[in-house]
Amino acid sequence: MDLEEFKLQADYIQERCQVSMANLESRQWYGYVSKVVGLLLEAQLPGAKVGEICRIVTDSGEEKLAEVVGFRGQISLLLLLVDGKGVSQGCKVYPTGNTFQVGLSPDLLGRVIDPLGEPMDHRPKPVFEEFRDIEQEAPDSFGRPRIKEVFSCGVRTIDSTLTFGEGQRIGLFAGSGVGKSTLMGMIARYCEADINVIALVGERGREVQDFIEASLGEEGMKRSVCVIATGDKPAMMRMKCLLTATTIAEYFRDKGKKVMLMVDSVTRMAMAARDVGLAVGEPPTMRGYTPSVFSLIPRVLERAGKNDKGSITAIYAVLVEGDDLNEPISDTVRGVLDGHIVLSRKIAVKNHFPAIDVLGSVSRLFPEITSEEHQKMAGDLRNMMAVYMENEDLINIGAYQRGTNPEIDRAIDLKSKIDNFLKQGIYEQVGFQDTLNKLRAVFR
Repeated sequence: MDLEEFKLQADYIQERCQVSMANLESRQWYGYVSKVVGLLLEAQLPGAKVGEICRIVTDSGEEKLAEVVGFRGQISLLLLLVDGKGVSQGCKVYPTGNTFQVGLSPDLLGRVIDPLGEPMDHRPKPVFEEFRDIEQEAPDSFGRPRIKEVFSCGVRTIDSTLTFGEGQRIGLFAGSGVGKSTLMGMIARYCEADINVIALVGERGREVQDFIEASLGEEGMKRSVCVIATGDKPAMMRMKCLLTATTIAEYFRDKGKKVMLMVDSVTRMAMAARDVGLAVGEPPTMRGYTPSVFSLIPRVLERAGKNDKGSITAIYAVLVEGDDLNEPISDTVRGVLDGHIVLSRKIAVKNHFPAIDVLGSVSRLFPEITSEEHQKMAGDLRNMMAVYMENEDLINIGAYQRGTNPEIDRAIDLKSKIDNFLKQGIYEQVGFQDTLNKLRAVFR
């Protein structure tokens, strides 16, 4: 074989190899469902990765989405993002090569969507300008600007004694029926944010419309994006709801906006993550929660805050089971955040709303972002409330004689003025400076 003939044969072999590789890359690989247990599927998918989204095609031709959550030997474990109706052994499983992503654009304002980005308000699908993976890294610790600016939320009790900073993350700890949703609706309407992103995780279907129309209102909805996964949705959808909402908040923050992120509730997200972990085979630990739950919470909550473009101020509601503030999820969340607000059932039954337990709540940034005058007034108010609470039983039964202790006498005199100051109507909007003026008037 001469040199020219050898070159021709080599070129032919190279061309055939390129054609074969092109065919190989364009070929759609798939596996088959081998086992179904609830919403957990097993399939042999060589090359699949944790977090990858797959399409399950049923016998009727319907497509259902599932996410790869782990492996058992050579078998891939997938959890359905929707119901499993129609899925059977032998259904084809197509890996998409993509992770869970959500579409983003300014068109999301005023819309109600599910964690997949699909509209729930029976309006056309928004036109997206970009897509992002919902699993993002938190901002670098040394890249976070310090929080120095006050963020007014329009609620007198919070602005006066638990002042928020722009980019701060606060926990809202409450049992059922003490006004948590109502308070969050007030903050959404009256806070100074440019945009609200609201995640309702595991809520009752009836309460979704109530929150949007009654608590949020038309004015609040105009500058809000609601991401909703009701309690009847699969665990994966409920777990992804907060991740999707956080990604949307990050998108608007990166556009230089002042964003308020509100979540109701972290507890239900943790319960969904527990269901996912148990389905994969993780061992249960405290109250049945799996280890991955306690790594997920800080990973998600740390994503809120400031960067060099904008800010996300976040309120994370925590359902307190049996009014126990030391249960595992409450304890974990409280340790991650920059403060906590406690809603008290004892205060709510007195028809005092918002039912904020001022003495049991704290904002860790309060001393850094407020003036000395503000700190002194708030400290005096807390002191008078503490003095009255310590002696309340003696006062109520008439065992305390006025003149015995000047501090107790002053607390008694200020009790009604303090209560009136801390109470606020649902539709009563109060500016930050007006709050400070009224706080001064309490001690005159």
